[in-house]
Amino acid sequence: MLVIRPARPDDAPLVMELIRDLARYEKLLDDVDADESMIAAALFAPQPRVFCDVAEWTAPGRDTPVAAGFALWFYNFSTFRGRHGIYLEDLFVRPEYRGRGIGRELLVRLARRCVDEDLGRLEWAVLDWNEPALRFYASLGAAGLKEWIPHRVTGAALAALAGAATAPGGAMAPGG
Repeated sequence: MLVIRPARPDDAPLVMELIRDLARYEKLLDDVDADESMIAAALFAPQPRVFCDVAEWTAPGRDTPVAAGFALWFYNFSTFRGRHGIYLEDLFVRPEYRGRGIGRELLVRLARRCVDEDLGRLEWAVLDWNEPALRFYASLGAAGLKEWIPHRVTGAALAALAGAATAPGGAMAPGG
């Protein structure tokens, strides 16, 4: 039996474990520098800006549910639609629980939230090599946005950009 519920403050270690499982699957474990306290602070702040749903699976004949997966998401905004939407940062179902409709139900829950809150869209990114995920999302009617190329600034490049001096009027200062 599947139950999807919002993450609770005592779930911070579990959410961090699921994040690491996802990163391991995506071959990006070395990129994870978040820790439980950071995840707890983000998810359970007085006015959180990120949210998490936990999927718990209880096997037939068992009483104790196990964490099978999660969806971590936040609200974004579309200027073209003039409405908020949801950006799904992470969706992960542990391999031993795949094929049971858990990932689909996590997405259904977010789609319902979008409809109930009159949000303009639900979107996410997929690694180009993840063929099983690409097929799964296509089966749900998701369209790949090939004309949009994600960009990211992190680490030293982010610090350099933040420190870039601008002259009055927004023009770059000499040497910038």
